[in-house]
Amino acid sequence: MSTVRASDFGTGTLSRASALVHTLLTVEALLLLTASPGLAALLLLDPAPANLPLAALCLLPLGPALSAALYALHHRSDLTELHPARAYLRGLRLNAVPALKLWIPLLVWLTVIAFTLTHFSATGLPGWWALLLAAVGVGCLLWGAHALVLTSLFAFRARDTARLAAYFLFRHGRATLAVASLLVLTAASAGLLTEALPALLAAPLLLSLLHGSRRVIAETRKDFTA
Repeated sequence: MSTVRASDFGTGTLSRASALVHTLLTVEALLLLTASPGLAALLLLDPAPANLPLAALCLLPLGPALSAALYALHHRSDLTELHPARAYLRGLRLNAVPALKLWIPLLVWLTVIAFTLTHFSATGLPGWWALLLAAVGVGCLLWGAHALVLTSLFAFRARDTARLAAYFLFRHGRATLAVASLLVLTAASAGLLTEALPALLAAPLLLSLLHGSRRVIAETRKDFTA
């Protein structure tokens, strides 16, 4: 007779590793499926500055997909309670609209910055303006990462999420630095290898984002929720 108890199933190292791999693969597949209409259209676009507004439009489905993926990864469990697809779909249902309320303004603002930088010679502005716009763009990306985590895991109003994301941008420097490292890694992998690589590694990157944001999540849960 086996001496392994049912309650022990799924608690070992191998079980946890298997659960993690299964969750990452499932979430990755669902994320790509959700964002596939926009990503497919993006691949067909000519990489010209004039197509930046169209590129932003193609990226619209990516916001809810990333939010649902973060929700599913945050609520992952071991092999005894493993339902990543169910968690992803629940996250998509809960967070699609809240994520878009922040994702759309972020895309619009980043598109304006990128369009201005690619046509900077026509603006007649001094060169330091380009550096300022680039710095603002990086700041927006860092803020957007915090906002994405917060809106994926908490049910705040959009304006409250925006304020909290700005607050944590400076409150937790290590978390912001971790986000910056992920952005550099993503940009480097896309630039040096292939543009599709960040999409194919989205789930591990998002899991790293959650790990780097654990203090932000803990403080939000302790100080800003009932």
